[in-house]
Amino acid sequence: MLALSSLAGFLLTVVWSAKFVDQTIGGTIAEGVLGHSAEDAPLTSVAAGIAFAFASGLAGTFTACNIAAFGAVAPMMDSAHGRWERFAQSLRPLGWLSLGTVAVSALYGVIVGLAGTSMPQFSQAESVPGVLSGRSVQAMITFGVIGLAMLYMGLAALGYVRDPFTRLSVRFPHAQSLFMGILIGGFLIGRPFPLFRQLFRDAAESGNPLYGAAAFALQSLGNIVVMAVFFFVLTFVAGGRLHAWLARKPGRMAVVTAAALLVAGVFTLLYWDVRLLARREIIPWYPIAPWAQ
Repeated sequence: MLALSSLAGFLLTVVWSAKFVDQTIGGTIAEGVLGHSAEDAPLTSVAAGIAFAFASGLAGTFTACNIAAFGAVAPMMDSAHGRWERFAQSLRPLGWLSLGTVAVSALYGVIVGLAGTSMPQFSQAESVPGVLSGRSVQAMITFGVIGLAMLYMGLAALGYVRDPFTRLSVRFPHAQSLFMGILIGGFLIGRPFPLFRQLFRDAAESGNPLYGAAAFALQSLGNIVVMAVFFFVLTFVAGGRLHAWLARKPGRMAVVTAAALLVAGVFTLLYWDVRLLARREIIPWYPIAPWAQ
């Protein structure tokens, strides 16, 4: 399982096209929500910025940052029997995940509102071959830490390392969901998604920490909406059969959880730390599919 999940995460970095996902998918979704081109959206008021924040968060769900968020879905599957019972019980971990995400996003928004113009993400300098910009370094550190955390959690689910949530979950059953939310909220700290950078610069230039907190929190909530809908459909359409399959063999849930976390962790670490170095021509080569260039 470890080898197969790691291979899947690696192959995903090879075929992943940021241009297609960011512009074709993300741009189309944001334009549909806003009713006009997102890249040309004038953020002339707080209300416009808030609307843009949620639309860009919704559009950014399937970016290379947020693909890791789907590793949180498997651990939230519950063993309740009825559909509504399963759905009601699933709201608790989803709520804790949302709390962790919004808390980190809002805190980062406050920091951006206070000091954003001096932060690496504020820069619009073009990337230069052979050089890592401050923006790239910030992304590498952020996603490197997130990727390693997910890798560790995946290994813990398989029993290779000590699970840090074993004792904590006795007193706080949703500790892992909260931690996953914190990791997802951390995506904003490194996110180079063009629409987010547009929002980042607007919040930084406003000098308003409350606006920064609200905008960033709404962007993260926009990310979570699609995952929540996916989880809702999974619960109602395939919930009974899926739960029966997971319960049929002891340890199957742990394997599914581990696989999701390992794929997400390997993908995040390789994509943002190794493939990025190759794209900046700092390391000589990394396999990338022709359409992902």
